[in-house]
Amino acid sequence: MPSANDGVIEVSPADLEFMAAGEEKTLIIKSGSPWKVTTDGQTWYSLSVASGYTGETAVKISAGRNNLDIERAALLSFTSGKGAKKEYRFKQMKGEPENYVPEGYSLVWQDEFEEPRLSGGKPALPNTTEWWYEVAAPGWVNNELQRYVADGVLGQDTCAMISDGTLKIIARKKGGEVVSARINTLKAWKYGYFEARLKLPKGKGTWPAFWMMPKNSSVWPDDGEIDIMEEVGYRPNWVSSSIHCKAYYHSIGTQKTGEQYIPTAESDFHVYAVEWTEDYIKGFVNGKCHFTFNNDKTGNKKTWPFNVPFYLKLNLAWGGDWGGAEGVDEAALPATYEIDYVRVFQKK
Repeated sequence: MPSANDGVIEVSPADLEFMAAGEEKTLIIKSGSPWKVTTDGQTWYSLSVASGYTGETAVKISAGRNNLDIERAALLSFTSGKGAKKEYRFKQMKGEPENYVPEGYSLVWQDEFEEPRLSGGKPALPNTTEWWYEVAAPGWVNNELQRYVADGVLGQDTCAMISDGTLKIIARKKGGEVVSARINTLKAWKYGYFEARLKLPKGKGTWPAFWMMPKNSSVWPDDGEIDIMEEVGYRPNWVSSSIHCKAYYHSIGTQKTGEQYIPTAESDFHVYAVEWTEDYIKGFVNGKCHFTFNNDKTGNKKTWPFNVPFYLKLNLAWGGDWGGAEGVDEAALPATYEIDYVRVFQKK
């Protein structure tokens, strides 16, 4: 092994591969001086220790389940106290994407956010043949503090960009205010199963949402609202689904809501969905239902306005009545809401 007089780092085994289901494996680090290790920032694995001393140290690597149909790889960078460096790569086998779509549904629309970078290496922007931007000043709705900017861009700052296969909606400080993006689908649908694979932002003040509004809305809440996923940063990892209408909405304390605790909502991707039929609206995370609202079949719009086409919305708010209920922490900025895909299914 390396002598106590040098800082050479040895890592074994030479090759390490994890099963797609996830597992824990051990590296043996031998060094002639104290060392530390840094990761590449990916969240699908974790290390038991980040540093060690002269001699031999065991480092456990825990890999989570791979739900992607591609192999994934990681890089660890070791540095000794005497300046020696060692890079170590390992990988995980490709998995089978989990399918939570109820039986009888077929895909009718999707955005996988796979656009390549633009010339000069700049990230692509959301496809404006599928999405449109809302533009609004601070305080426009819910006393929120952010400014929603046109095209997701303000000066040199981009608040909605596509890179490495995901859409990133970013709330960032610009001068004396916070800017962000709110985008909506041009298409609308009546009934279906709507899902998105999301990783939520961190920090007190963040308020990400994936939701739906009627195509021809004139009065809120009379015309209805379907919230597929909401989370506020001061209650990290608690995600909720809700509906709002004339009879049931938050301003009068009658809204219908269900929630679920997802321990890794802010560090990993999860699938958030709603199934909307003429009989009910149900909310899910990774296939587990936490919310059900049934049609009372009275024909009264006050209790069931959900019989017209609705479009999809994605936004990251900052502060506001709910997001800022316990204040905001600008140290969390820039905050990133990451969307892997959005898909719409309807009955065959």
